Amino acid sequence: MLQHVAVANKSLADYTHLVGKDLIEEIYALAEPLKGLRVAHLSATAFGGGVSELLYTLIPLMRDVGLDADWQVIYGQDEFFHATKRMHNALQGDPADLSESEWATWLGYNELNAQQLQGDIDICFVHDPQPAALYALAAEKAKGWLWRCHIDLSTPNPATIERLLPYISQYPHSVFHLQDYVPEGMGGTVHIVPPAIDPLAPKNMALSPDDAAYVCEQFGVDIDRPLLLQVSRFDPWKDPDGVIDAYRIVKERFPDVQLALVGSMASDDPEGWEFYNATLSHAAGDDDIKILNNFNGVGAIEVNAFQSHADVVIQKSTREGFGLTVTEALWKAKPFIGGNVGGIPLQLTDGESGFLVSSPEECAARSIELLADPLLARELGRRGKEDVRKRFLSPRYLRDYLRVFSTIVSEA
Repeated sequence: MLQHVAVANKSLADYTHLVGKDLIEEIYALAEPLKGLRVAHLSATAFGGGVSELLYTLIPLMRDVGLDADWQVIYGQDEFFHATKRMHNALQGDPADLSESEWATWLGYNELNAQQLQGDIDICFVHDPQPAALYALAAEKAKGWLWRCHIDLSTPNPATIERLLPYISQYPHSVFHLQDYVPEGMGGTVHIVPPAIDPLAPKNMALSPDDAAYVCEQFGVDIDRPLLLQVSRFDPWKDPDGVIDAYRIVKERFPDVQLALVGSMASDDPEGWEFYNATLSHAAGDDDIKILNNFNGVGAIEVNAFQSHADVVIQKSTREGFGLTVTEALWKAKPFIGGNVGGIPLQLTDGESGFLVSSPEECAARSIELLADPLLARELGRRGKEDVRKRFLSPRYLRDYLRVFSTIVSEA
């Protein structure tokens, strides 16, 4: 019942002109003693979220350097994903913990997936809380185990983390974006590996201004008027209502400004439609607010076009594990405004490569500043792009995981 995910081929050598020869050679050297290593990635969904975006690049690159990497999606029905969405929210600070029946549902599906997991694995790489009980239930099916947390655990619901901790603390190795996300009582060896984007993926490859404008125009954007943009899931932690509030303040100064909220609906996020509809309601029929998702035909190229065309890109999260959309916007040399939370401050320096804000009013003030000063906007964008080139492209991400794997293999 575990579903194998097909991925495309990628070549590490194609990234040399972006990240430099030294990093590429370091990766090949790290990979040489790991050739043939059987790595099984397990996640909750194959589309619609940051984890899947990372794996669609990471796994082909692991294969390209000689690892036997595979990706499987766990089995779950609506009751499971409703429970794990509540868990996700609680771990990011929501006061509502799972009910006893929801905890039982989570564990029951983990038991079901543990039974289906095939053995003879060198490293079982488990992503996020949905399948987190697998090590406790099937440790004998892999020689090495690694749990990867992709969410902000800095201020979790105490009851939820207390219930989850016995499962995740058992893992011999774990990976977090930031040291601040590591919960007290975490056992094993903890590794800190921030995510990265694939600069050669359709979402991040270079688009001409004309091509980007053409795509945006198809969705009703007036390409001759300024555009504010947020790309994210429709999720309370992304604060789409706060972005709309900020836009309304900006519109008082720039009456012709437009706003696009572009997101994707994921199979493991049953609340997504609820918050999408709530966002539509908060927009109150304003024709200058475009609210779009993958069911409107918005895919990777369309997201790229919106990010490439926008005058200001926003990620006004109130909780954020890392935020790949932050790095995507910076890579496109766009002036960026982000919530001063979670992994966003890791990706930019306030006032140098973007702005950090804590309220709709601050977001509006920075947006007005950037729209009024195109030279400042261009300079922030230039610095942000160069910083991403140095720190947040996928070859560095691969390098960091090869280091982790080397540690796991040496211990085994």
